[in-house]
Amino acid sequence: MTDVVSVINLKGGVGKTTLTVALAETFAAEFRKGVLVIDLDPQTNATVMLIGESEWSDLNKEGRTLAHVFERALAGSIGEGSLRSIVVEGASDVTLPYPGRIDLVPSSLDLITVEERLHLVPAGPFGAVRPFDVLWRGGKNVIGDYDLVLIDCPPSLGTITLNGLRLSRWVLIPTIPDILSTYGIPQIVSRVRRFAEEADVVLSPLGIVATRYRTGLSLHLATVTELRAKHGLDPRNWPRVFRTVIPDGVAIAKAAERTVYKRTLKQKWDRHAAEFIALAREIAAELER
Repeated sequence: MTDVVSVINLKGGVGKTTLTVALAETFAAEFRKGVLVIDLDPQTNATVMLIGESEWSDLNKEGRTLAHVFERALAGSIGEGSLRSIVVEGASDVTLPYPGRIDLVPSSLDLITVEERLHLVPAGPFGAVRPFDVLWRGGKNVIGDYDLVLIDCPPSLGTITLNGLRLSRWVLIPTIPDILSTYGIPQIVSRVRRFAEEADVVLSPLGIVATRYRTGLSLHLATVTELRAKHGLDPRNWPRVFRTVIPDGVAIAKAAERTVYKRTLKQKWDRHAAEFIALAREIAAELER
């Protein structure tokens, strides 16, 4: 069974996209999983990290991005498997041992304007199509080809993000361990819960990942400790915090730049590859429970 995880935080700059790409590459390279990354963020950062700006630009001109899938839905064409026509196979500059692989559903800057019109999606002859069903209808017969699907969501709970949640089973929340970045976590959890009830889907928080962590900063240590305490007191509104933290480092920032040559996971993420492997193990264990 395919595990589908939406990666989301309402605050930008928390390392959400970097985490998504690093986990995709870790699961594919270290655990030999078939991984699909769906880039729902109009900033297209995950797309560019995985295939480069030049290839993304060509795909965008050819109408092979998510924006065009949503455009077709607005025109009344929302057939099952429509996501398959825009999947980019063999994304990432990391060398992957068989049978691991990473494919990509690329994003587009045009998603910004498309989202403004998604409420106009035709409801179909029986009134069953909803604006947040587009991704699910186009991708439900595609995701079964993979072991894991990671959805990089924009920092909002708009209709585009709801499309990602509709397709998902889990929500992963990366956060810098400070007041501003963690403030909205209960709102995310509450909104996800209400959406799941309204859409009649099974959708649960997978956990919180502390990102851009600074070991010498007492605020970060205190915030992680507080988050764990809140989970113990109120697990309904505060998800568990994974033991592994992802540090803030130059090596991680450099790794975000795609190269034209293939490299191993350790060559790309340097010493931080071990941290992503440890986190992936924790996530895999949680998914298996």
